[in-house]
Amino acid sequence: MSAAIRSRAPSGVTWDGIDWAKVQRHVRRLQTRMVKASQAGHHNKAKALQWLLTHSFSGRALAMKRVTENKGRNTPGVDKVTWKTPAAKTNAIASLKRRGYSPLPLRRGLIPKKNGKTRPLGIPTVIS
Repeated sequence: MSAAIRSRAPSGVTWDGIDWAKVQRHVRRLQTRMVKASQAGHHNKAKALQWLLTHSFSGRALAMKRVTENKGRNTPGVDKVTWKTPAAKTNAIASLKRRGYSPLPLRRGLIPKKNGKTRPLGIPTVIS
């Protein structure tokens, strides 16, 4: 499983088959290395580690787990999509991309501002 965790898109991995302890250890190790590199003034190394984290299966899986298993998991974004089944969550991990994200404003909802004007309500989506 450790080879599957490090690869970009492992085949045959299911949501229930992911070893979450290993995923969390891998992400925590990368985050620790980023902090140490930044504190030592090695900003290029920290940037390379950020790239590694955002492109790793572990980083994307843990991000999806945090989004789909928190208190607001039943609130859909602008795209009106929620991931409730393990298969949908696994497919969402595979479809996450680093580039091309732009949150869309909700057309009907308006939030009043302190000055009396209103602005569109924007609930971001995981995949746009």
